[in-house]
Amino acid sequence: MGKSLAQKQEVVGDLRQALSKAQMVMVIDYAGLSVAEITKLRKQLRPVGTFCKTTKNTLMKKATADQPQWQPIGELLKGTSACLFVESDIAGTLKAYQAFQKETKKTELRGGVFDGRTFAPDQIKAVAELPPREELLAKIAGLVNAVPSRLAGSINGVPQTLGRAINEVPVSLARAIKAMQEQRANAN
Repeated sequence: MGKSLAQKQEVVGDLRQALSKAQMVMVIDYAGLSVAEITKLRKQLRPVGTFCKTTKNTLMKKATADQPQWQPIGELLKGTSACLFVESDIAGTLKAYQAFQKETKKTELRGGVFDGRTFAPDQIKAVAELPPREELLAKIAGLVNAVPSRLAGSINGVPQTLGRAINEVPVSLARAIKAMQEQRANAN
């Protein structure tokens, strides 16, 4: 017998709560997995901050209906779907999932939703290969700090160049006067 309306509403509420904490949701086809295997997958994902939930596709669609950033997930919900709610470490989640997939050879990554867009499995792998957030922020900070340093160097270079040019004027003028005097002396 199916779940009552109250139970379904509770599941939808739980899914909405999981979505509110997630930065990405990956969808896998878990057909053929035993209860023990899905439990093992959940245990492997937990340390990397990922929650695995199997639910009816219609309930997941209801949970995302009023959340535009998660609505594209509907494209991935076909057949037996398990959702991996990634809260913190996309790369760690993908590595843990790939290790599980290599071991069982029974699941397939359909794709995921990140920042309101659907990502194919190869795109998720590309996102997972990006450096950690802290490293990216450090690189950006380094670039931002380099701009004022270069600008200061350029600005400091202007007076120095101008000073050399001003100092060169009397020397050049003296050479020019000397050359003219030599020319007059040779002309006489």
